[in-house]
Amino acid sequence: MRRLIRSWLLVVAGMAALGSVAIAQDGNAASASAAAAVVTPSATTAGGNSNGAVAAAGGGVAATEPQPGDTNAQRGRSQPGNNAPFWRGVRDSGRTPGTVNNLQVGERGVLIQPFTTYPGTRLTNAGEAWRQIRDGWIIPYGGSLVVIVVLALALYYFTKGPLGGHEENTGRVIERFTYFERAAHWSNAIAFVILAISGLVMAFGKFLLLPLVGGLLFGWLTYALKTLHNFAGPLFAVSLIIVFFAFLRSNWPGRGDLNWLLKGGGLFSGKEPPSGRFNAGEKIVFWGGVLVLGGIVVASGLVLDKLIPGLVYPRDDMQVAHIVHSIAAMLIVALFLGHIYLGTIGMRGAYRAMTTGYVDEAWAHEHHLLWYEDIKAGKIPAERSSASHRLEQPAA
Repeated sequence: MRRLIRSWLLVVAGMAALGSVAIAQDGNAASASAAAAVVTPSATTAGGNSNGAVAAAGGGVAATEPQPGDTNAQRGRSQPGNNAPFWRGVRDSGRTPGTVNNLQVGERGVLIQPFTTYPGTRLTNAGEAWRQIRDGWIIPYGGSLVVIVVLALALYYFTKGPLGGHEENTGRVIERFTYFERAAHWSNAIAFVILAISGLVMAFGKFLLLPLVGGLLFGWLTYALKTLHNFAGPLFAVSLIIVFFAFLRSNWPGRGDLNWLLKGGGLFSGKEPPSGRFNAGEKIVFWGGVLVLGGIVVASGLVLDKLIPGLVYPRDDMQVAHIVHSIAAMLIVALFLGHIYLGTIGMRGAYRAMTTGYVDEAWAHEHHLLWYEDIKAGKIPAERSSASHRLEQPAA
């Protein structure tokens, strides 16, 4: 038994000795391989890579140091997974166009617009600055202006009622508007109403209509109104020019205008100050609304519709055009709301004048005394249209 145990121990000791010898031999071989892989400066060739050495054994190329001007491919070799050059190119594409052609002409490869500031915005890219102007200024303040005007007109109507009606009709009429003037006015008015309604829906519909009608109906509605808006715009532009020249002669500043303004047009006294064919308030609407705001809205709208030949229409110019168009549109809507109010329910007999072309002598005497006196004195004819357009007997 003791011999058997002794023999087993000798076998185990022998196997352990053989294992130690094998491990030692493997370690020596690994050390030799590592030593052979080390390359000293003297071992590099004259034509070797200056940024890295070629291993004498193993054949790998050491990574190069990243450089500031690397392309994305070069940076991928020096620092795999680092795409900084790509995103730097995206960020700077507004100043240095890249390779993506997202427009046929104009901006080619501009993925992010350059940084800029508009009045009331912080320094950011032009697209974000435009969004800040639209959502932070035009929508809230423009909408508030329109609501305030509507509420003010409603308050005045329910407290004061419509103007005029203090003199009894005589049965004798005066031609206030010719057939041509009415046709021009109604063409412009219809186009304006279409533009105003469609524009207000495009501006505020997302907040007011979308929760009520849902996305599907709202999408179809806004698409239809946007298309209608684009077609009504040129009609408004042409009719606006006709209206301007048709009514220009009667809208020059004249006697009684300053007095009319100082007395507030008699809105609170109940007695309207004397005025010519058009009072000072109507002249403000003509020069400020038709000429200034109307001209701005038309010009910026033609740019947005891309109807002016020879322009490139880059995004930054379109954003500025949209800002100008939106501001002018809010102002002209607010101004014309007052004009529409007085021309319909706000003044007795005013709507009849624009539908038939004629007003009673009493209406002319009450609202436009100086114009009435010039007609009675023979300085202005009581009727300017031909007999074929006559609807009622003119004043003597």
